[in-house]
Formats: sequence, C-alpha cells, structure tokens
Amino acid sequence: MFENFDWIGAMRTSPVMIVILALSVFTFGLAIERALYFWKRRGDPSPELVSALEHVRSGDWRGARQACLRTTHPVGRVAARVVESGELPAEAVEEKMHIALSQERLLLERNLGFLGTMGNTAPLIGLLGTVWGIMRAFHDMARTGSAGPSVVAAGIAEALFTTAAGLVVAVPAVILYNHFLRRMNVMLTVAENHARSLRLEMEESRAGGGADTRRAA
Repeated sequence: MFENFDWIGAMRTSPVMIVILALSVFTFGLAIERALYFWKRRGDPSPELVSALEHVRSGDWRGARQACLRTTHPVGRVAARVVESGELPAEAVEEKMHIALSQERLLLERNLGFLGTMGNTAPLIGLLGTVWGIMRAFHDMARTGSAGPSVVAAGIAEALFTTAAGLVVAVPAVILYNHFLRRMNVMLTVAENHARSLRLEMEESRAGGGADTRRAA
C-alpha cells in the first residue's frame, strides 16, 4: 500500500513530522532508561526481610539495617530508614518511613511524566501535521488549477502520514507508561508493607525488652 509513497519527501515537506521523529527518538531513549532502572530495582526482598527480622529479634539492629540494604528493591532503603529511627517515638518513625517512601517514589517516577505526556499529545501533534498537509495540498491544487482525484488523494495521503506517525509514537508510550506506573505502585506497596512489618517487630522487641527488664528487677 505504501510502496509508491514518498516517505523522504513527506519528511522534508512537513516540519511537524520532523518534530514527531525527534520526540519519538527521545521517548524511546527514556523508555529504555526507565526499563533498565526498574530492572535494576527488581527482585524479591522477602529473604532480606526475614534476615532483618531475625536480627531485630536478637537485638542486633545494626545487622538488621545491613540486611535491609542488601536488596536493591525500594524496600531496602525504606526499611533501613525505619531501623535507623527505631529509638524515636512511633509517630516519628512513621514520618521517617513516609519520607523514605516519597523519596523512592520520586526516583521511580522520574521521566514517567514525559512518557504519559507523549501518549496524550503525540496524536494531537500528528493531527496538526495533517491539517498543515491538507492546507498545503489545497494550496498546491489552487495554484496549479488541477483538482483531479489522483492529485487530491496524493495530497491527503501525505497529510495523514503525520497522524499515523503520531499514533505510532503514542500507543507504545501509553503502554509503557501504564506498565511502569503499575510496577512502581506494586514496588512501593511491597516496600511499605515490609517496612511496617519490620517496624511492628521492632516495637514488640522493645516492649519485650522492657518487660524482661521489669521482671528482672
């Protein structure tokens, strides 16, 4: 269907198509960067959590922090912050945990806004190129005085090329944005659940230590 279409000519005559091409390259690069980052932060942090809980039960909070930091999952830094704040009141520990979760969210959300923006605006940019191309096609027909079906069809086909290109950029951008957003929410939920489990174990350990001290007295 496109064997006779002048792709190079369409690129040269449509400045909007050049913009779409540049944005597509930028979007592809950011998608690769986010994919590599999420790949590095992946993994099951459950073994590290079990190790940290064992350290907490034995009173070795420094070992618990080191066990938390052994995982690259966001739970590692969040749980380590909870352990570091273990001597503070419960409200302060909760606040420290939320700050750590917010910091991890910022790291995971980096560049996702651009992917979502491209998913929404790329079709509109392509539509702008289509309007531009149709206006130019009608201008050329008025200048040459020819309005045959072949002339009109060729001009319209060239104009619609930018809309198709915009959709080609937008659809993968939306899919990747939703995928990364879901993975981010899952990772942060796991991090919060594990950090809360560790916090509860620390509170029970402190309470048990206090009760043992009173019994010994």
